[in-house]
Amino acid sequence: MSPVSNDEYTVKANRAWSRSRRLMVSLPIFIMMIGILTSVSHITTVPWKNEPTNQTVATLSSDTGVTFSNPSNLHLDKDGDYQVSERHESFVATQPSTGDRQNINMLIREPVGASGQRPAIVFMHGAGYGTSDNSFGDVAKTLSSAGFVTVVIDKPVWNTSDVNRDYPASAKAYEQAVQYLRRQGNVNPDKVGIYATSESTWISAYLLEDDPRLAFQILLSPMVNSPRHSLGFLAAQDFALVGANPGYQSILRRLFSTDAALFGLNNIDIDTMHASAYAIPTFVAYGSKDVMTAQVEGTQEILKLAHQADNWNVTVRNYPIANHVLRLGDEAQSGTPLADHYPEDVTDWAVGQVYGLEQTSERVAGDTIRQSIAVPSDLHARPTLTVYMIGLHVAALLSMVVSIILAVIALVTKINHMVKHKGHALGFVHGFGGILLLITGTTLATLLLFVSGLGQVVVGVVKLAWGGAPEPAGMIYWSWPVIQIVSTLVVWAWSRVFGRLFEVASLRGLTNIHQSKDDLSAAEKRAIAQQKNKPVLASTRLGRVLFVVTTVAMFCILLVFAFWGLFVY
Repeated sequence: MSPVSNDEYTVKANRAWSRSRRLMVSLPIFIMMIGILTSVSHITTVPWKNEPTNQTVATLSSDTGVTFSNPSNLHLDKDGDYQVSERHESFVATQPSTGDRQNINMLIREPVGASGQRPAIVFMHGAGYGTSDNSFGDVAKTLSSAGFVTVVIDKPVWNTSDVNRDYPASAKAYEQAVQYLRRQGNVNPDKVGIYATSESTWISAYLLEDDPRLAFQILLSPMVNSPRHSLGFLAAQDFALVGANPGYQSILRRLFSTDAALFGLNNIDIDTMHASAYAIPTFVAYGSKDVMTAQVEGTQEILKLAHQADNWNVTVRNYPIANHVLRLGDEAQSGTPLADHYPEDVTDWAVGQVYGLEQTSERVAGDTIRQSIAVPSDLHARPTLTVYMIGLHVAALLSMVVSIILAVIALVTKINHMVKHKGHALGFVHGFGGILLLITGTTLATLLLFVSGLGQVVVGVVKLAWGGAPEPAGMIYWSWPVIQIVSTLVVWAWSRVFGRLFEVASLRGLTNIHQSKDDLSAAEKRAIAQQKNKPVLASTRLGRVLFVVTTVAMFCILLVFAFWGLFVY
């Protein structure tokens, strides 16, 4: 058998790898990449305590009615005793921190023919952008027909949004409405109360701190804890109720650990759990279908803080079938009625407070108060995690934008070359064109699946929050493990990319680092020189830039997946 020449040896040494060799190189790369991505997922994991679960407060009576002893047989006003007149006024509210001014419209409802100075109530808006004309109409009319002067104002928003609402300034605006009522000749200035719902129960805490003279308060679905803890509870509970895979909870943990103060947003960690917020007679109303409020812990905190303020006049009612705004049915539909007996109960309680009567009905009544998970009170801002999150997502977005622009340019160039028969526009070699399409297609498909699954969860949560019934989980549940599997396959595709780069490096003699150039034969040197003169990725600059930028963008997306916990198996 004739000996193998140096030229033949060099050709064999520098030819394409076999499948088994490629597998042997790609496998350890895959393991290392999975290890890195899994480490990122674990490092960014935020612990979240959901215990205790399924908390309840047993009510002392199923009857939500409110009664008082009336030894002097005083005439107690009730719903329908008076006709109601309406008129509009306005005032200017200034946001102290910015100097911005907003013209606030007021809708004043008054009992026609009511003698003497009357009790009064200022209504305070929940989330959104309510106006004086489209909010609280039925409740305000009911209370006015029972002898109260009521005022509904435009929600004070100035130039703020839901994420940077100015609660202390809002309290000042509502205080202007309170002072307006106190100046009216038909209003008893010492018997002005407030009716606050949902988000505005954070504002009412500031209002009571500024104006302890307020006579009473009606709190509808109060958000007792800070916004971070209240909204974190809301999202976590609703994700579970709609049947979302537990993996999606990892998104909430990271999202609600954002340090919003880095962006000048300080609302999320306001502290309104002060005894002064519950130092006056308080009526608390919940709906048993409310999926947004921590009712058990909220009740406990309200009672604790009220007692610290030496206030034992707290009444709690839980209405069956009612949602977050005490309506029956889906609030997304117009005209949904208030919970049975709620307007009458609120009116009876408010009248009893005005006359200073002693309550004879149970303080806590109605449906059993329930809460599925604990408020995540250990949740706090994580500045380092926030900076990493923002930096990573900005890098992913920018690289995606640049890669899209380059892809458009490459497409136009390719079409131009095809029309003019100029040959290859990008000139990919060693199969890197196909590899680029593979990793881009699989990564973007995974991103689309991830966004679709999360979108389904959000839609389900919104429907649930408005009082709708949860639908079968379906994609909401199985999308998460499918995304994890597909993500793993994407990592395998990436390992093949790096494996191919090693293969090309070996063809160019770059992996023979243990061998000196002096040890190579002339034929080997010529073969390596020939390989070195050939392009690694593509023969054109556009092809090379497109490959590098696109792979960077796709890898950033992998890191985004890792940040949100997709590699926690």
